[in-house]
Amino acid sequence: MKIPTVLIMFLFLGVAVNGQKLTSSKKAIIASVEKHQAELIAISDSIWALAETAFEEDDSSRILADYAEKNGFNVERGVAGMPTAFVATYGSGSPVISVLGEFDALPGISQKVKPTKEPLQEGDSGHGCGHNLFGAASLGSAIAVKELMEQGKIKGTIKFFGTPSEEKYFGKIWMVREGLWDGVDVNLSWHPSAVTEADVQSSLALVDFKVEFFGQAAHASSDPWNGRSASDALELYTTGINYYREHVKPTVRIHYHIQDGGQVVNVVPDYARLWVRVRDTKRKGMLPVYEHVQKMAEGAAIMANVDYKISLISGIYEVLVNRAGGEIMQNNLELLNPLTYTEDEIAFGKKIQEATGKPQVGMDSTLKPFAETKEHPGGGSTDVGDVSWNVPNINLKVTTAPMGTPWHSWAVVACGGMSIGHKGMVHATKALGMTAVDLFENPKLVEKVKTEFKQRKGNEVYKPMVPEGPPPIGTK
Repeated sequence: MKIPTVLIMFLFLGVAVNGQKLTSSKKAIIASVEKHQAELIAISDSIWALAETAFEEDDSSRILADYAEKNGFNVERGVAGMPTAFVATYGSGSPVISVLGEFDALPGISQKVKPTKEPLQEGDSGHGCGHNLFGAASLGSAIAVKELMEQGKIKGTIKFFGTPSEEKYFGKIWMVREGLWDGVDVNLSWHPSAVTEADVQSSLALVDFKVEFFGQAAHASSDPWNGRSASDALELYTTGINYYREHVKPTVRIHYHIQDGGQVVNVVPDYARLWVRVRDTKRKGMLPVYEHVQKMAEGAAIMANVDYKISLISGIYEVLVNRAGGEIMQNNLELLNPLTYTEDEIAFGKKIQEATGKPQVGMDSTLKPFAETKEHPGGGSTDVGDVSWNVPNINLKVTTAPMGTPWHSWAVVACGGMSIGHKGMVHATKALGMTAVDLFENPKLVEKVKTEFKQRKGNEVYKPMVPEGPPPIGTK
């Protein structure tokens, strides 16, 4: 998209655009991001190459924490019982603004920086959700804010939260449980996407639990009557789930992953295990389905004459939207020039689309209008939801992959390791930093965001949905 010359001049001179102004502080944020840009891209690429999964992000976490320390932050590592979780803090007093960063990868989607499916190493992990970009951009925005504080232009406290295991166990729940957001006024977050917008849509609440069946082993041919098959119970249970899917509301999703269905064909299995996930757009809608699916496990165990055990893994809330915060983010996105792409980048994007069976329309770099918040959105789930029920949260999406790209796939991995992802990451860094500046400079905006948070939360009492004890590090 070609930017009119007059608009470029207005932005350069700090003249108002759409009623907003690129102030000296926001210009300083942009300058800081561009100064650190090469290092932030290098950090993102390092994390992309490591592709470390849930609770195993040792090097990815260290790279981000070390860079925060190098830039003057006080870093507390290993918080909330998780070696890869950390908090980086700079400044003192109010307001206290935090920024989220994620850095975990997904298993089984290793991919080269190529527009056709070609793993770096067959079976290895990859950043199919763009978290290598997520962590680096968020930290870059915190550093830009910190440099303004050093210059005495803004006052308060900036925090960066390094949050592990978003893809599997939802590490933020344990960080919230430990009270790490206590005293924070507003939290900022973003996520890689195929569009750019101030994100004022919620997510899906979910609960994860493990179901185990315990039977009696026997020879599958010579005396199967002496066996009680745990895998029979597992199959009966999953059949029940599949029939139940017809009778839940359209907002509900139920998934399962069979982790152990027996080891060999000639033994009646005495043990079986599966991971079950229930979602809904509202936690209050998810809970009754969760209760019913648990009862079905008992029914399956009765039919197969085996014992069973249900263990809670974790559960997360839907995101509590904050439109007042979204408006601040939207205003800052409007001050930034939209993303542009080279012919090679557009061709790369179209080849991704061809390989994944999508229309070959390339990249969508246009800023989306400020949207109405849907009562029942589609999409996925995130433990940002739990943060958002404890502190007002402002969220952002920025284009890092072509339109229609299947998320959690090799295609996102490919884009996240090259310039298409890099450009989106830098754009997000600027938007987050500029939004933070508004919050630091205007106490009325902070109060407006906090007032809406209190109104939307109402009388709801947040209850972290995790088992007693430490996070499930090292478990399967």
